[in-house]
Amino acid sequence: MTAPVSSPSAAVPGPEKETPERGTPEKVTAPEKKVATPTEETPVDGRPPGLVLPRPQLRRPRSRTYSLTVRALGPVALLVLWWVSSATGLLTPDVLASPPQVIDAVEELWGNGQLSDALATSLTRSGIGLVIGLAAGLTLGITTGFTRLGDELLDSSLQTLRTIPFLSLVPLFMVWFGINETAKILLIAVATTFPMYVSTVGGVRNTDRKLVEAMRTFGLGRLAIVRQVVLPGALPSLLAGLRLSMTLSVIALIAAEEINATEGIGYLMSQAQSYARTDILAVCILVYGLLGLTADVLVRGLERVLMPWRTAGPGGGAR
Repeated sequence: MTAPVSSPSAAVPGPEKETPERGTPEKVTAPEKKVATPTEETPVDGRPPGLVLPRPQLRRPRSRTYSLTVRALGPVALLVLWWVSSATGLLTPDVLASPPQVIDAVEELWGNGQLSDALATSLTRSGIGLVIGLAAGLTLGITTGFTRLGDELLDSSLQTLRTIPFLSLVPLFMVWFGINETAKILLIAVATTFPMYVSTVGGVRNTDRKLVEAMRTFGLGRLAIVRQVVLPGALPSLLAGLRLSMTLSVIALIAAEEINATEGIGYLMSQAQSYARTDILAVCILVYGLLGLTADVLVRGLERVLMPWRTAGPGGGAR
């Protein structure tokens, strides 16, 4: 007896399969998704498991008193070392006068008016030469950095002149201008021109060109763009150039006052050298140092006024 043949229409629809053990159909179901509880995998704060929360270390802002105290440690340590060396005999007066002797020399020079007159003369020379040098460096820097024609005409020549030490120009200036005040002032002007020139060119070239083109689209002329866009954008570089130029003006002043000066701090130094007055020599050296330090402090104050966002260093600490 043959078994009945089942027709195709009798096939059972649906995703079923037979298990070899029991031979009964089993319906296939989708696997259930396991939901993680907050206590098992997901942290309470919502971070993925294993992720470390970043903890940036921020600097604590320093007080102004603490900053000034730290800055004064170096000069005070040098002064103490100088005092102790003089008191113990390591430094004899013919090598370097002691601090009390230097203080006595200051009182002597200030009392007879020599120090005040010399300081006024030296400041006048340095100031006039610095103003001329800054004006020349700023004008040349804007012309070279902002215009292609100025770059092609001036930059190569000025870069060549910049490599010449200004001290090598002293004999030539004496031949050209004599030993009067003109040679001294022009020597300071030449020394302070090139730091300002280099800084201005770099700042002008780093100005956003898209911003310049946008201002031209609004109809601004070249002078207006330089005044309202280029110079504000180049302000950090301009202040850096000013700082270098002011420091270099003091160095150039020392060299300029060696050109047969009859007044000024350099004249006091030459007179003290003739009479082996190490106390007066120390006074003149300290005056030159204080002039350079004063120039640096003035530029720092100008930076805080014009760029208050740069007064804090990395991490928010005071500069």
